[in-house]
Amino acid sequence: MANAPSIPVWKKLDAGPVPTTTRRHPVVVVGAGPVGLTVALDLARYGHPVVVLGKFDFIAAGSKAICFSKRTLDIWGRLGVARPMIDKGVIWNVGKVFWGDATEPVYQFDMLPVKNQQHPGFINLQQYYAEDLLLAALKECPGADIRFGHDVTGLRQQSGQVELDVASGGSAYTLAAEYVIACDGNKSRIRDLMRLDFDGRVFEENFLIADIKIEESRPLERWFWFDPPFNRGQSALLHKQPDNVWRLDFQLGWNVDRQACTDPAFVDPLVRGMLGPDIRYAPEWYSVYTFQCRRMKRFVHDRVIFAGDSAHLVSPFGARGCNGGVADADNLVWKLDLILRGEAPATLLETYNDEAITTADENILNSSRSTDFLTPKTPASRALRDAVLSLARHHPFARPFVNSGRLSTPVSYPQSPLVTADVPGETWAGVAPGSPALDAPLGSGWLLDRLGGRFVLLTNGYRGEWPPGVDLVDLADEGTGAALAIERFDLTPGAACLLRPDQYVAARWRRPTRGAIEAALSRARGLV
Repeated sequence: MANAPSIPVWKKLDAGPVPTTTRRHPVVVVGAGPVGLTVALDLARYGHPVVVLGKFDFIAAGSKAICFSKRTLDIWGRLGVARPMIDKGVIWNVGKVFWGDATEPVYQFDMLPVKNQQHPGFINLQQYYAEDLLLAALKECPGADIRFGHDVTGLRQQSGQVELDVASGGSAYTLAAEYVIACDGNKSRIRDLMRLDFDGRVFEENFLIADIKIEESRPLERWFWFDPPFNRGQSALLHKQPDNVWRLDFQLGWNVDRQACTDPAFVDPLVRGMLGPDIRYAPEWYSVYTFQCRRMKRFVHDRVIFAGDSAHLVSPFGARGCNGGVADADNLVWKLDLILRGEAPATLLETYNDEAITTADENILNSSRSTDFLTPKTPASRALRDAVLSLARHHPFARPFVNSGRLSTPVSYPQSPLVTADVPGETWAGVAPGSPALDAPLGSGWLLDRLGGRFVLLTNGYRGEWPPGVDLVDLADEGTGAALAIERFDLTPGAACLLRPDQYVAARWRRPTRGAIEAALSRARGLV
């Protein structure tokens, strides 16, 4: 696939060769963005051969997704790539909200209210760096076959497999896969080839992204303005990326000339209005986007599974797009691993469909509410928004109603069929079944690092038996270094909880028994 002329290139990649033999592969991942690479890396670390097909033979420039949440960093930490992401990224935990001409914020918030965790609340990192770091880790995995410049042109499901027609460098070939994971973005070729729906809401609103490079020092915080003097009647956003690049977002309205809005002559007054008339800056990337919230009705279609923007799309404010896609990868891969190993039925994929749709709907709901608050379309809705902002300046009760983009947080699945309910009569605090584990210091390290990507019985002194296929992490053996972890899971002496390979709590007991643990494990594997 030749370079697409409208897409700027950050790094050229070697196109993978066209295969000379045809064989069936366990998994083919279509799409080499952050979600596709996360899926492939996770599968490879479980020991599965995986083929990755990337349409282009380059990593695109333009920072695109830049905000990666703590939950995403926890997932990437399990895959061994969080540390280089954090080292390169800009860490931020504080956000400030401004209104009108005031130079003091209406209020500020902390994206890491629960302290003593390994990873920060958020980092800002250009998407091309994230892709490059994921790709470097994937290349180290045996069995990873990465093919850039290979474009899928046809798809057929038959005889318990998927056949893909692929074009590359003027040649064409067919490959077969037991499963295909479609991570090929909001304009998904796989979705189009299968003639599948992608329904939802397109908001009558446009925003300008202006990535600029400036050398001066500014706070490493997220600043958001409602109705600022430099963009009257609209909103704006500012936060920093690595390499002295700053992301500026400006609300534009609906009926705009998108091409004219990326003209430097149009952008310059907005930049100087926000940062000062004498600011020295160099343009990096300008783009206009339209708010959309859409998703497929189903994410699992027999042996073709959709993840990330190919399955669901949300407005950028709130950083729910790529983070939601990485959550898809985390939810899917451990289930597919069990299926490929013959340890779980293929019907386990239905729980990916259900749980990933739950996450998508939560993100769409929050993104839609953010958009409606950011862009009121009637005098009444604007008056309500302004009343909330006015109250928030002095009254804490109003601050949760200020919506400058509800930032991505992990989604729980308390109603999932994989979850075992608490024993009747037991009273619990701490992390509930269906929710992701909360990190804590553990000795000289961190709890999530000890959990890894497997079923774990986390306990505080349980001395009974547990079934094979489950590893034991006994906090009672860690002494005082486990006090905070015990508190966060509310593990009284002898209590235990079962964690899934994606580090979600599947069950918990005050008085566990082997039979109860086995039953919960069978449920978590989709065997009941």
